[in-house]
Amino acid sequence: MFNALVMSQDDEGTASPEVKSLALSDLPEAEVTVAVEYSTVNYKDGLCLSPKGGGLVRKYPHVPGIDFAGTVEESSDDRYKPGDKVVLTGWRVGEAHWGGYAQKARVKADWLVPLPEGLSTSQAMAVGTAGFTAMLAVMALEDHGLKTGHGPVLVTGAAGGVGSVATAILANLGHEVAAVTGRPETADYLRSLGATQIVPREDLAETTKRPLESETWAGCVDAVGGAMLARVLGQMKYGASVAAVGLAGGAALPATVVPFLLRGVNLLGIDSVLQPYDNRVRAWQRIAKDLPMDKLDAMVQPATLSDLPKLGADILKGQVKGRVVVDVNG
Repeated sequence: MFNALVMSQDDEGTASPEVKSLALSDLPEAEVTVAVEYSTVNYKDGLCLSPKGGGLVRKYPHVPGIDFAGTVEESSDDRYKPGDKVVLTGWRVGEAHWGGYAQKARVKADWLVPLPEGLSTSQAMAVGTAGFTAMLAVMALEDHGLKTGHGPVLVTGAAGGVGSVATAILANLGHEVAAVTGRPETADYLRSLGATQIVPREDLAETTKRPLESETWAGCVDAVGGAMLARVLGQMKYGASVAAVGLAGGAALPATVVPFLLRGVNLLGIDSVLQPYDNRVRAWQRIAKDLPMDKLDAMVQPATLSDLPKLGADILKGQVKGRVVVDVNG
């Protein structure tokens, strides 16, 4: 038997979470059984923990948790053997498939990545989908020409999970980082991660009638979308790129095509769910190399399974700073 946070639905279709004891036979069928050590809390987790499952959970009872790291216990796939340390992010685990808010998980071998050398399972979950997405965004900006010395790189939603890791990685790589936040109390935290400039959210929150403004940013990791992304596109330097990773400010994009046509700006979509295996391995290896572990430790808020209902609600309200590491055995 093992403990798991299980979402169950009542007769009116409202789901609620509860820590319960499950048997191995309750787990879904798949090739690899993992003894989960740590998970984390992302925006999607908050949705899955909500009373209606955020439109992501299709079937109850359900075990959320879109990320986990742990040790292989059993495998029918030759790529993994008992004792191997592994990480899982994406593939709709925790949404359509039971996830990491449990002491055991059973998943497809194709969904796993070996834990890179130099990272512990707890550090991997301090990174999680948010940090993995941040690294994919930085890699995409580099692949499209971003180099140090070209000017400041903007990070929107900088105090959140993606933004925190992106800020730390970019600063460690030698970039000037301008961090956008609507929470003035996070300024010292963002500077500790390496931000050289704090940009108040209200400076970018409103659309402008001008399709182009002064060329300011050499690159951007955008976790907000909406009106802020539209505004930022008009402030990018010639040939610069924006890596779009989120929609905390809305899915609509009230922009014009002028920045693309007159300044050659690139808008790069970053998906972390269905990333190919080779790019996943590349990203995790870069994380182990380019994310300063002392900065990562400064982002971490520890938690246990019983803390998850409140944390899920908090992250939907933008009240979680940095990264949550959930000790499922705690």
